Amino acid sequence: MKKIFGYYLKYWHIILVSLAFLAGEAICELQLPSLMSGLLEKGVGASDMGIIWSYGWKMIVLSLTACVCAVTVGYLSANIGAKISRDLRFDIFSKVMDFAGEEYNKFSVSSLITRSTNDITQIQMLTIIFLRLILFAPIMGIGGAVMAVKYSGGISSLGWVIAAAIAIIVVLIVIALTVVQPKFNKMQKQIDKVNQIAGDELNGMTVIRAFNTQQHEKKRFDAANMDLTRTSLFTSRLMALLMPLMTVLMNAIMLTIVWIFAQNVEDFSQIANMVAFMQYALQVIMSFMVISMIFLVMPRATVSINRVSEVLTMPISIVNAADKDAPTGARFKGDVSFEDVSYGYGGGAMAVEHITFKADSGQVTAIIGSTGSGKSTVVSLLPRLMDVSCGRITVDGVDIRNINLKDLRDNIGFVPQKNVLFSGDIASNVGYGADGATTEELLEAVEIAQAGEFVNSDEKGLQREISQGGANVSGGQKQRLAIARALSKKAPIYVFDDSFSALDFKTDANLRQALAREMGDACVIIVAQRVGTIKNADKIIVLDDGKIVGEGKHEELLKNCKTYLDIAKSQMSEEELGL
Repeated sequence: MKKIFGYYLKYWHIILVSLAFLAGEAICELQLPSLMSGLLEKGVGASDMGIIWSYGWKMIVLSLTACVCAVTVGYLSANIGAKISRDLRFDIFSKVMDFAGEEYNKFSVSSLITRSTNDITQIQMLTIIFLRLILFAPIMGIGGAVMAVKYSGGISSLGWVIAAAIAIIVVLIVIALTVVQPKFNKMQKQIDKVNQIAGDELNGMTVIRAFNTQQHEKKRFDAANMDLTRTSLFTSRLMALLMPLMTVLMNAIMLTIVWIFAQNVEDFSQIANMVAFMQYALQVIMSFMVISMIFLVMPRATVSINRVSEVLTMPISIVNAADKDAPTGARFKGDVSFEDVSYGYGGGAMAVEHITFKADSGQVTAIIGSTGSGKSTVVSLLPRLMDVSCGRITVDGVDIRNINLKDLRDNIGFVPQKNVLFSGDIASNVGYGADGATTEELLEAVEIAQAGEFVNSDEKGLQREISQGGANVSGGQKQRLAIARALSKKAPIYVFDDSFSALDFKTDANLRQALAREMGDACVIIVAQRVGTIKNADKIIVLDDGKIVGEGKHEELLKNCKTYLDIAKSQMSEEELGL
């Protein structure tokens, strides 16, 4: 809550101007019944047009002033609401960009989307309503009560009528808040669920069609959708019920006031007091109804504020430490060293333990192991996508935690296991991490990645459009473009996390030859499943159950490492292995 309050402080000057116009509007509104009462009290007729015009002009000026103030306040409140929403959306996006794996695991993608859209919309609505009515309602309520006493004609029972009306309104608000608050909390979570299911179904459409489970997915979405609809209908009906109750209460109060005056008025001239009292009583009741509107909007907005604050106040596990040992913008040689490194997801059991090896510049270091052995975990630690739990990783002898994050990642060309392309064209995707790369440099990266054939076969070339997620290219094409994107950085360190799995053997071989030819001075780390991809590596690290069980060249490991021999035999014949 404190975090969100800070956003309002940024626009304190606009808020003060808005409050000033609110006060002006309220004062004008309070003067109108008094003028009407004064006109009635004079008992003017058709021959007293001068008096009528005198009062009439005053009422017109007050009405126009109140109108101008109301329009100005409406504009300013909408302006502040839009700006605060803009700032919140940007800060949430920026915060999420800094999330590591541990933070991502605490929020689903659908929940983060809902918090960035629907929840911020609720905060924006509350901001507009709150700023529009925050000062107006109290001034109208207090001012109306004072003026009502003035025109009550000494009838004490009239004050009890207003007090009873306010008490009933307060009771209705408390009941509504008690019932509706849990429902709003539930509603936001149900919106998360609907978005999650919709996202799963859209992303997994190919699998859904392949397994012919469209009807199952429709039922799954319909169940979540109906849960949200039921909760939404409940809250909407409760809100809709309050306004008719308020209207009935207001009309009953007006009738009661007329009846009380009829019982106590002896002089027709006191009708002016009755009209003024009714107007001021109405203003008092309306002010409490306005406050009730704020309290009815607030529960859902409060839930949204808490949800947005959870993201904004989430501690970041990977911090950009002060650059102690390397200057900003440094270019690395590329010597990588893992020194007794261990890592456990979420502080639980260690996924990898006591990992120690060196990957020198100018060499190819390969990592192989069975599924779940920790290969991707090891290479994800190098660009600090996750931070080590124990031990340290150094680049050129410097602990990566003491290197500026931007410098570290600028010096690493990383190809993740899951290849992601962004909507745009091939040029924007290949040059994604290489600011200022020329067309020739992009084409060179494409050729090394063995993507030149399908890129050049299209008349648009690098300008060929790529749809969201790379849905309009094949898995192999997507993988080669992801490799080209890393190569375009011309970094001293390259990490390929199982990046050749979608390539045929010929393309795989050509790519490895091109990498050896074009990047002889770089440190290359390859995670692979196929022995044929890495058998010519300068060093092979064999992982099993998160631990290193073998290290050396292909021929050495065939003799000395049973785990590597078993993997190799499962993929190649003994003749191919030379056994």
